[in-house]
Amino acid sequence: LQLPSYLSDLPHPNPALPHADPDPRLFSTLGRPPDVKGALQICSQSKAKSLLFRFIPILVWIPKYPYKDWLLNDIISGLSVGIMQLPQSMAYALLAGVPPAFGLYTAFYPVLIYFTFGTSRHVSIGTFAVLSVMIGTVTERLAPDGDFVISSDNSTNATLVIDIAARDLMRVKVATLLTFFSGVYQIVLGLIKFGFVVTYLSDPLVRGYTTAAAIHVLISQLKYVFGINIPRYNGPLSLIYVTLPLTNIATLVISIIVMVTLYALKLLNDYIKSKSPLPIPIELLEVRTIVVSANCNLTGKYGVDVVGSIPKGLQAPVLPEFEMSSSIIGDAFAVAIVGYGITISLGKIFGLKHGYQVDSNQELIALGLSNFVGGFFQCFGVSCSMSRSLVQESTGGQTQLASVVSCILILVVILEIGSLFSALPKAVLASIIIINLQGMFKQFRDICHFWKTNKVDLMIWVVTLLSTVLLGMDIGLAASVGFALLTVIFQTQLPTYSILGQVPMTDIYRDITKFDTAKEISGIKIFQSTATIYFANAELYEEALKKKMGIDVAVLITKKKKRILKLEKKQKKMAKKEKKAEKKQKVKNRSISVNMDMEQPGSGPEKHTLESLGLQKPNVHSLILDFSPVNFVDSVCIKIIKNVSRHTKALQLVTSLQLSHTEGHQDPYTHIHNIQA
Repeated sequence: LQLPSYLSDLPHPNPALPHADPDPRLFSTLGRPPDVKGALQICSQSKAKSLLFRFIPILVWIPKYPYKDWLLNDIISGLSVGIMQLPQSMAYALLAGVPPAFGLYTAFYPVLIYFTFGTSRHVSIGTFAVLSVMIGTVTERLAPDGDFVISSDNSTNATLVIDIAARDLMRVKVATLLTFFSGVYQIVLGLIKFGFVVTYLSDPLVRGYTTAAAIHVLISQLKYVFGINIPRYNGPLSLIYVTLPLTNIATLVISIIVMVTLYALKLLNDYIKSKSPLPIPIELLEVRTIVVSANCNLTGKYGVDVVGSIPKGLQAPVLPEFEMSSSIIGDAFAVAIVGYGITISLGKIFGLKHGYQVDSNQELIALGLSNFVGGFFQCFGVSCSMSRSLVQESTGGQTQLASVVSCILILVVILEIGSLFSALPKAVLASIIIINLQGMFKQFRDICHFWKTNKVDLMIWVVTLLSTVLLGMDIGLAASVGFALLTVIFQTQLPTYSILGQVPMTDIYRDITKFDTAKEISGIKIFQSTATIYFANAELYEEALKKKMGIDVAVLITKKKKRILKLEKKQKKMAKKEKKAEKKQKVKNRSISVNMDMEQPGSGPEKHTLESLGLQKPNVHSLILDFSPVNFVDSVCIKIIKNVSRHTKALQLVTSLQLSHTEGHQDPYTHIHNIQA
C-alpha cells in the first residue's frame, strides 16, 4: 500500500520495502490524528492569544512599561488631571440634568474600563460638555419639571413647587439607559469594523456642532449664574421680564468673582506654561469657596443654591430600566457617534504626534464598554475632554496609567471627603463650565478661515451651527450630516471643467485659464473634469466638453449629414440616367453599378471627409480626455464617452483617454487607451 498523502513525507519504518504496510506505531507518534490535533492546538492558542492582546491592549504594553522613566510623569499628570476632573465632573453632571454626585461616578468607572481596553495613551476619558448637554436635552425631554409638580400658585409660574428628588431619580434612570444603549451601539459598530463611520463627521461639521453646543451650554448655565429657576415653557421674551428681577444678588456676585478669577488664572497659566510644566490648579479655587460658603451659611442667609448632599461610598450596580427604550434609541445613536468622533479625532492627533497607532475599531469597543459598564453604575455618557487631554499630555503623561491616578483621587473624594462638597454653590460649577467654553467660542474664527480656504466648508459650518442651535442637538446633528452629504453630491454635479496646457520645458499640464505659462499643444485638446463622472453629471460633462472644445459639434455633424444626403441624391439621379442610357444601348456597365452600390445610403458617413464635402475641418486633430481624477465609472458614463467618440470620429478627430493616476498632470500621452465606440 502507498502511504497516505499526510504521511508521504515521514520516514518509512522499512526503507527497503517502500510499498509495505506502514507500521501502526506511526499513527501513535507521527500519524495524522496527533499531528492535526497538535497543529490545531498550536493554531488555536496562537489565535486566541492574538485576539486577547488585540481586544485587551493593556496586556501588550503593561509588561513592557518602563517604570523608572514614565511612572513619575504619569503620577504627576494623573494628579493634575484628577484635580481638573473633580470639579468638571460635578459641573457637567448639571449639564446632563443629574445630581453632581453622579458626575463623580462617571469620572471613575468608565475611566478604569478605558484604561484596560483603549489604545490611545493620552486622551482623558470622562465627562465632556457636548455629550453632557446632549444627554441633558434627553433627560429634560423625558423627565420635565412639569411632571413632578407638587403644588403651584395659579397666579404665576414662578411659584411652582417641584419634587426635586423624584425628578432627579427619573433623570438618572434616563441618563443611565441612554448611556447603556450608546455603549451597545459602539460595541456592535466596533465588532463589525465600522470605525470609518466617523469620516462622515467632517472637521467643519464637528467644529460647527461643538460651537453650537457651547451656545446651548452657556444658555443652560445662566440660571445657576443668576440664581433663578426658569420654567421650561413661557411666552416669547417673557422669561427676561419675569425672572430677571428675581436674580439672587449673592449668587450673581459669586459667579462674577469666580469667572473673573478663573479667567485671570487661565491667562496666567498660558503665560507660564512654557516655563513651568505643571499648570496652576485653578479648579482648587472651589475649595476656598466651599470654606466661605460653609462659614457664612450662604444658603441659609442669602438663598444661594448649593450642590447638596453627596452620598458617601460607591453605588452598587443596578440594571437599567428599559421601559423608555423606544424613546431613547435614536438619541443613543447620536450620543454614540458624537462621543466616538471626538475621541478618535483627538486620539489620532496625539498618536501622530507621539508616534504610535490608534486602532479606530478598538477605540469604538473601548468607549462602548466604558459606556456599557457605566450604565450599570449610574454613570452618564463619556467621551474625551480636549482640555483635560491637553493637560495630561503637556504635564508629561505617557500612558493611561495617568488616568488610574486621577481615578484614585476621585475615589478618595467619593469614599471620604465627598460630603465637603455639599456646601459648594452651583454657581461655582456653572462658572467653571462657562470659562472652559472659551476654547469652543474661539471656533467662531473658523468663519474667516473657511471663507478664505473653502466656501463649501463654510456652508457646512454655518448650517451645522444654525440647525443645532435652532433645532436642538439631536435633530441638528442629523440635519448637519444630511447637508454635508448633499454638498458631496452638489460638488460632483458642479465640478470644474478645464482645457489643460503644457508648462514649457516640463511634462506638467495645467488649466490654461488659471496658469498663463500653460500653453495648448497645437491641434490637441486635453479636457479634464475635477469630479468622478457618473449618472448624475455625465450629461453635464458632455455639454461642458462640447463648449470647451470651441467647436459646434452638433452643427458641424448636421451640415456633414446634409451634404452627404445631397451628394447621395445627386449620385442616385446620375445612376438613374446611366441606367436609362444602358437600357437604350443594351449595355450594362458593371463598374458603374458597383460604384453605385458602394455609395448606397447607410454605407457610413465615414467614407466622406469634411474636405471632400466642402466643409472646413476643425483645427483640432486629437482629443484627450484626462480621467486622472475619475475614481469609478458607471454605464451612463460609458454611454456618454462612446457618444463623444462617435461624434469626434465623425469630425475626423482621434479620441483617447488618459488613465494614469499620478501627482499633478503628467504627460497625457502615457498610459492612453483608445476609445472603442
